[in-house]
Amino acid sequence: MKIELLVVADCPNEQPTADLIGQALRDVGLPGAGFTTRVIADRGDAVRAGFTGSPTVLVDGRDPFAEEGREPGLACRVYRSPQGLSGVPPLEGLRQALREAGAAEPPR
Repeated sequence: MKIELLVVADCPNEQPTADLIGQALRDVGLPGAGFTTRVIADRGDAVRAGFTGSPTVLVDGRDPFAEEGREPGLACRVYRSPQGLSGVPPLEGLRQALREAGAAEPPR
């Protein structure tokens, strides 16, 4: 499983999202799994990565929080959750995305 955190430079939600990813990994029984952080520097990078705002989490190259019709761009991202709008993805959504990716992996 490949997990990436995509951000723009100096994103105030980078560390809180990194902390959430770590929590989600522990919660689903993958405490040793890691992730990489990649800075999206320009619109071309955003288009190539399918980046629709900072922070974006990709699990095996897929954005589990993608919203149809959102254009790639260099901006802050807002997530919808049962608690309202937030600058970080919802923890339960991260857990679900990791569970689904783990279930899709072939046994080793």
